[in-house]
Amino acid sequence: MALRGQSLAELEVLCNHLYEGTDLAQRMQAEKVLLELINSPECLSQCQLLLEQGTTSYAQLLAATCLSKLVSRASPLPVEQRIDIRNYILNYVASQPKLAPFVMQALVQVIAKITKLGWFEVLKDQLIFRDITADVKKFLQGTVDHYIIGVMILSELTQEMNLVDYSRPSAKHRKIATSFRDTSLKDILMLACSLLKELLAKPLTIQDQQQESLAMHLLKLVLNCLNFDFIGNSADESADDLCTVQIPTNWRTIFLEPGTLDLFFDLYHSLPPMLSQLVSDTVIYTQIMMALSCLVQFASTRRSLFSNPERAKYLGNLIKGVKQILENPQGLSDPGTYHEFCRFLARLKTNYQLGELVMVKDYPEVIRLIANFTITSLQHWEFAPNSVHYLLTLWQRMVASVPFVKTAEPHLLDTYAPEITKAYITSRLDCVPVVIRDGLEDPLDDTATVFQQLEQLCTVSRCEYEKTCTLLVQLFDQNAQNYQKLLHSSSRNPLEITVQEGRLAWLVYFVGTFVGGRLTYTSTDEHDAMDGELSCRVFQLISLMDAQLPQSSNEKVELAILWFLDQFRKTYVGDQLQHTSKVLQESQVGIGFSGVWIYLVLMKNFNICCKILFLLRQHVAVKLYMQDKNVTSRTWLVLSGTTGMVYARMSEVLGITDDNHVLETFMTKIVTNLKYRGRCESVILRTLQFLNDLSVGYSLLKKLVKIEAVKFMLQNHTSKHFPFLGISDNYSLSDLRCRTMFYTALTRLLMVDLGEDEDEFENFMLPLTVSFESVTQIFNSSFEQEEAKRMLIGLARDLRGIAFALNTKTSYTMLFDWIYPAYISVLQRAIELWYQEPACTTPILKLMAEFMQNRSQRLNFDVSSPNGILLFREASKMICTYGNQILSLGTLSKDQVYPLKLKGISICYSALKSALCGNYVSFGVFKLYGDNHFDNVLQAFVKMLLSVSHSDLLQYRKLSQSYYPLLECVTQDHMSFITSLEPRVLIYILTSISEGLTAIDTIVSSSCCASLDYIVTYLFKHIAKEGKKTLRCREISQDGQRLFNFMQQNPEVLQQMMSILMNTIIFEDCRNQWSVSRPLLGLILLNEKYFSELRATLINSQPDSKREVLDQCFRNLMEGVEQNLLVKNRDRFTQNMSVFRRDMAEALRSEGASDPGSLDMMS
Repeated sequence: MALRGQSLAELEVLCNHLYEGTDLAQRMQAEKVLLELINSPECLSQCQLLLEQGTTSYAQLLAATCLSKLVSRASPLPVEQRIDIRNYILNYVASQPKLAPFVMQALVQVIAKITKLGWFEVLKDQLIFRDITADVKKFLQGTVDHYIIGVMILSELTQEMNLVDYSRPSAKHRKIATSFRDTSLKDILMLACSLLKELLAKPLTIQDQQQESLAMHLLKLVLNCLNFDFIGNSADESADDLCTVQIPTNWRTIFLEPGTLDLFFDLYHSLPPMLSQLVSDTVIYTQIMMALSCLVQFASTRRSLFSNPERAKYLGNLIKGVKQILENPQGLSDPGTYHEFCRFLARLKTNYQLGELVMVKDYPEVIRLIANFTITSLQHWEFAPNSVHYLLTLWQRMVASVPFVKTAEPHLLDTYAPEITKAYITSRLDCVPVVIRDGLEDPLDDTATVFQQLEQLCTVSRCEYEKTCTLLVQLFDQNAQNYQKLLHSSSRNPLEITVQEGRLAWLVYFVGTFVGGRLTYTSTDEHDAMDGELSCRVFQLISLMDAQLPQSSNEKVELAILWFLDQFRKTYVGDQLQHTSKVLQESQVGIGFSGVWIYLVLMKNFNICCKILFLLRQHVAVKLYMQDKNVTSRTWLVLSGTTGMVYARMSEVLGITDDNHVLETFMTKIVTNLKYRGRCESVILRTLQFLNDLSVGYSLLKKLVKIEAVKFMLQNHTSKHFPFLGISDNYSLSDLRCRTMFYTALTRLLMVDLGEDEDEFENFMLPLTVSFESVTQIFNSSFEQEEAKRMLIGLARDLRGIAFALNTKTSYTMLFDWIYPAYISVLQRAIELWYQEPACTTPILKLMAEFMQNRSQRLNFDVSSPNGILLFREASKMICTYGNQILSLGTLSKDQVYPLKLKGISICYSALKSALCGNYVSFGVFKLYGDNHFDNVLQAFVKMLLSVSHSDLLQYRKLSQSYYPLLECVTQDHMSFITSLEPRVLIYILTSISEGLTAIDTIVSSSCCASLDYIVTYLFKHIAKEGKKTLRCREISQDGQRLFNFMQQNPEVLQQMMSILMNTIIFEDCRNQWSVSRPLLGLILLNEKYFSELRATLINSQPDSKREVLDQCFRNLMEGVEQNLLVKNRDRFTQNMSVFRRDMAEALRSEGASDPGSLDMMS
C-alpha cells in the first residue's frame, strides 16, 4: 500500500488495526505502512491532519507518536521547524483540554523531548527552548483543565531531563541535566509546593474529580523533582534501600522550612477518606501513596545538607509525622500506601544514626508504635509480603548499631527486638496450615525472599539472644514431639503430618539462620552453648527424617536441613571459620589460654607471643600440651578451630565432640540424600552444592578422605548406589546437569591422595569405562538412539566435572591417556549424528572446551609428547564437523537461532580461543608438515561467523564474550590468516570490531581495541619496512601488502574507527581508557590528514574564546610522541591522552561552549 495521498479515513483504519486489531497480519501490515509515515516528506502534514480532523483518539495518538520519533532523530530537524512544532502542540493542547489522557500524555512528551534536545540551541542570541516555564505559566492562568496541562508539561519535562538516552553521548545528557538542575529545577519544585499549598487551603470534596487529578499531577511533579539524578550517579533502583538523595546546597532553605514537610503530612491526612467509595480505591490511594513517596525522598536527604542542630530538628519533624500516621493508620489499608510507608520507615535508619534517633523527643513512643506496627504486619503475612523487607531492614540496622551508640538515652531495642523476632517466627509457623489447607502460595517456595529476610532476622535475633533461643527451643520441642506422635499414630493423618513438616522446615531455617549469624565480637560462651542446644535438635531431626526412608520424604524439610548444615559449616567447621575460637573444655585444663598468655607476657617471652599471633593469623591449630597434677590425660588448646561450648552440649546428647565427627555426619547425610532422593532434583542439586562447598578447602579435604562415606562414594559412584546417575526415561535430560558438580567434588576428593597412582585412577574411572564401552557397542550395531544419546550426555557431563577438577599435569595426563584415542572418537560420532539437538551437542562441546583449558599449566606435556597437537587435532575435527553441519540447517526463526545455532557456535569459539592462547601447541608445525587441521578450524571459524548477523554478535552476551576474545587471539598471533581473507570477509570482521568499540560490555570493547591495535600495528610495521627498500623486507611483506592494498581501497574503515575512539575519549564515559589509547596512536600515525580534519572540525565548531584552549589540548596530546609504535612511545601517548581527556572535558563543560551533542565525531 502506497503511503502518498492516503486519505484521513484510510489512516484511521490503519490506526484501528494497529491499536485495536486482533488479526496479526493486519496489525503487521498497518505497522509497516505507518512506519513509512515517519520517513515520508508528508509526515508533518499528515500528523497535522490526524490531530485536527481525526475522529478517534488512536489517530491523535499516532500523530503524537510520529512527532516524537521525528524530533528524536539523530540528525535533528532545523531549529525553526522544531520551534513551529512545539508552538503548534502548545496551542493545540490549549484549545483541546479534554483530550484522552494517553493522547495528552503523548503530546506533552513531544514538548519535553523538543525542549531537552534543544536546551542549548541558540537563535538570534537567545536560548529559545528555555522559555518553557513562561509558556506553562500561561496555562496556570486558565481553567483547572489548563492548570493540569501546565503541571503535566513541567512533570514530563523534569522526567525527560532525568532520562538517560543511551543512543546519545552521555556527556551531552549530563550537561543538559546539570544545566536544567541549576537553572530551572529549584523553581519548578517551589512552584509545585506553592500550588499544593493553595490546593490544600481549599476544601477537598468528594465530587471534585478535577481537584483530585490536579493533586495527583502536582505530587507526581514534586516526586520527579526529588527523584532527579542530581550528581549523575544513575543510582540502581534495585539498591532502593541504600539510596541517598543528593539535594543541592542552594535548596537548603526549602528543606529547613518546617512547612515543607508538614505540607506532605497534611496532604496524607487531608485527602478525603471516603473517596474510594465513589471513584475507585486506586485513585485515592495512589494520591496518598504519592504523598508518602515524596516523604520517602525527603527522609533520604543527604546528611551533609544540614548542620547538627538543623538535622536534629528536621529528624524531629519526620518522627512527629511518623507518629501521627501510626496513630491514625486507616490509610495504610491499601497495599501500595502500606509499601511506601514501610520504605519511609526504612529510610529513617538508612540516613540517620541510632544515636540521633534516640535523642528525638517522642522516640520512646514512636519506637513502641513502630514495633506494634511491625508485629501486626508480620502477623498478617499474606498482606503485601514484599514490604516486609523494609521493616526488617529498619530493625536490622537499628540492632546492628547498638554497639556504637554512645548516648545515655535508652534505645529500648532490647525490649522490642525480641518481640519482632518472636512475631516473625510465630507468624511463619501459623501460616503453614493456612497455606496447606487453602492451597495458597507457600512463602517457602520463594527461597530468594526467604533467605533475604532470614539474613535480616539473624541480626535482630542476636539482640537478647537468650530469649530468642528459649522460644525456638520450646517451639522446636513442641513441634517435634507432635510430629513423632503423628508418625506413630495408628490413624496417620497425611494433612496433619504435612503441616508439622512445614512447621519443622521453618524452624530448621531459623536455627540455621541464627547459628550462621554468629559474630566474633558479640558472641559469648553462653551464646555458643545455645547454638549447640539448637543444633542438637536439628541433628536429631535428621536422624528422624532419614529413618523414614525410603517410604516418605519431605522436600521442604530436606532443603531446610541442607541450609542448616551449610550455615553450621561456615560457622563452626574447618576452613570456613569466621572467628577465633575458645578453649575446648577449658574447665578441665589446669591453665587456660588467658593464663598462658599473661605468663608469657610477664616473663617477656615476646618471641613466643609473636609466633602464637602469627599462627592465629594463619588459622593454624596450635597445640599447647600442658600437664597438671589434677589432669590425668593431656589435652590441648585450640587457637583456631571449633568452638568448644557448641560441641560440649552436642557431645553429651549426640556424641559429636569435634568437627571431624560433624564432617562424618555431613557426609552420611549427603550419601543418604544421593541414594534415596534421586527423583527430587532440588534436593539433589542443593546436596551437591553442599558437597562441592565442602570439597574446596584443602584442610577439609584431608579430613574428608578419611571418612568411610567418602571412601564409599569414590568406589561406588554408579547408578546402582546413586540413582540420579541413571539414564532411565523417567529422568529428564535437565536432571543430568548436576552430574558435573558431583564429579567435580568427587575428583577433588580423589586428588588428595592420588599422586601418580594410575591404577587408582583407572579404578575410579571404571564406571565411566563400562559406560563408554556400552556406547561403543551400541554404535557398532543397529543401535537405540535414545539410549545412546542419554548415556553420552551423562558421560560428557561427568567427564567435564572430572576435567575441571584435574589441575595438575600428572592427573590431566592420566585423563587424556584414558580418553584418547578410544573414546574421543565416540564423541566425534555423536556430534555428526545429533548436531541439531542442543541437549546432546552442548555438553559434548563444553567438555571439549574444558579439555582445551590450560588451567594451572596442566596441558604443558613433556617435550617428547605429541599430546598437545593430538588434542588440538581432535578439537579441530569436532569444531569443523559441528560448524559444517550446523550451517546446513539454513535460516532459523528468531526463537530457534540461539539454542540451535548460536549457543553451539559460542562454545566452539571459547574452545578455539583456549587452544590458541594456551601455549601448548606450536601452530607453525601444521603448515610445515602439510597438516590442514589448523587451517580447517580457522576456515570453520570464518564460515560460522559469516552466518551470524552483526546485531546478533552484540545482542547475545555469551556469543560476544566468546567471539571478540577469540578474534583478539587470532589478530595477535595469526595476522597472516587475517590478511589472506577475501575483502568481503575482512570488511565483515572490521565492521564487527567497529560496532564492538561502543559496546557497553567492557570485555567486548577492550577486546575490540586490542584486535584493532594488532591490525594497525601490523599494517604500520609493514609500511615502515617497505620504506627501507631492502630485498629481504620485500620478500616477506606479501601478507602485509595485501592488507595495505585493502586499506588503500577502503580508507573509510580505519577513519570511522578513529572517529569512534576520539568520540569515546572526548564525549563518553570511557571505562577502559588504557585499552582505547593503544590502537588510537596507530590510527593517528596512519591517518594524520584525517586526524587533522577531525581536530579542525571540533575546534571550529566552538566559540572563538574556546578555540585556542582546544587547539592547545590537541597539541599537548601529541607532545613528545614520536613516529613509531614502540612501548615507550605508546605509554607516553597514553599519559598524554589522560590529560587530554580531562582538559577537553573542562573546556567543553565551561560556559560558552557549544552543545557537545552537535560535535559527535562519528557523524
